[in-house]
Amino acid sequence: MSQVDQAWGAGPSARYEDLAKKFRPLFEEIRQGAIAREFNRILPDAQIALLKRAGFGALRLPEGEGGLGATLAEFFNLLIELSAADSNITQALRGHFGFVENVVNTAPSAFRRRWAERISNGEIAGNAWTEIGNASQGAFATHIARKGDGLVLNGEKYYTTGSLFADWIDVGATGLEGEGITVLVRRDDPGVRVVDDWDGFGQKLTASGTTTFSDARVDPLDVVVDDTKFGYSPAFYQTVHLATLAGIGRAIAIETAAAVSARTRQFSHAAGPRSSQDPQVLQVVGRIRSNAYATTAIVLQVAAAQERAHVANLAGNDEAVERANAVAELETSQALGVVTNLVLEASTILFDTLGASAAKSSTALDRHWRNARTISSHNPRIYKDRIVGDFAVNGTPPPGQWRIGQAPALTAESPDKVDESSAAA
Repeated sequence: MSQVDQAWGAGPSARYEDLAKKFRPLFEEIRQGAIAREFNRILPDAQIALLKRAGFGALRLPEGEGGLGATLAEFFNLLIELSAADSNITQALRGHFGFVENVVNTAPSAFRRRWAERISNGEIAGNAWTEIGNASQGAFATHIARKGDGLVLNGEKYYTTGSLFADWIDVGATGLEGEGITVLVRRDDPGVRVVDDWDGFGQKLTASGTTTFSDARVDPLDVVVDDTKFGYSPAFYQTVHLATLAGIGRAIAIETAAAVSARTRQFSHAAGPRSSQDPQVLQVVGRIRSNAYATTAIVLQVAAAQERAHVANLAGNDEAVERANAVAELETSQALGVVTNLVLEASTILFDTLGASAAKSSTALDRHWRNARTISSHNPRIYKDRIVGDFAVNGTPPPGQWRIGQAPALTAESPDKVDESSAAA
């Protein structure tokens, strides 16, 4: 059944339904096991393997390079559908999708050819950027060094989402000259250790724990200077979160409607003999679905802004690229608070449509609030609201790439030199 038939709105392109048909049977298979995996803490290794074999990791890669050539709107709409099935999987693949986006924004080169081939063959990359403890905002402690005739990587990362399922790990590090770099290392290298020690109350199955690098081997061809990455990357990574939230909203709407339809017990003081005939309950169900519908529309609008940034980047006009990147970041920031509020509200009021039995752990309905709250905590919306307000009032452009860590010490001469953009990670 198409999106139109389900009243979720038309897909983002004329060919979208044909593209989605390839993956919807997999999404349904993933959905059917989602609650059991959540309840028994079973990592989605098999489900991610299914998506890899189907070419889902190569969605954004051009067809001429072995991918499916999806536009950003098509891509994010598919992420919404996947997230409605199991938001853990979208989150686990977020680092891979960001890496692929960098590849498709890279000029023709040996690096691009090598990675396009790997991606088209189904290989995926995990994520290893954040450092905790006394980590600095300004530089990574994780670094490469010379050892013998080669290069090795040493350091420790946390929030290494998806790396446990990956073939490669995309690592933020410090180079030989102190420069910021990106390093790709094999997940199965003897010097790489990935531990599923993520202890968050949400997104429990994303393996967002610790990865340690101990003299992990580095191919010099897989070292990239950090400032060459695509300029709308902060907006892109955030929009993966927004699409995940929109998918959670859709799952809430679908599961709540099904639970209300099946419910036979009813309160004596209710407004109808069954929940499915109770106008007050139906009103809440309708509100939940409307929230979910709105989040999809917002995500697709944000995707359009990023598509413009992508096109500008390929055209190579520096001024146009900078402007398009700034607009993409602003639109993403404007969307974040609204999408978050809509989904968090839906994840709470769903319990108003059902009795106390809905609070049973076995129903796993609480996973929606836990997952949405966890995702929306990665990049605090208060900072996004401030950035949007500063642009609206003062015309201040949004900050560029941001990191989290210990802030530089303030000085009497320059108390405003802290990079506020680093406050969100």
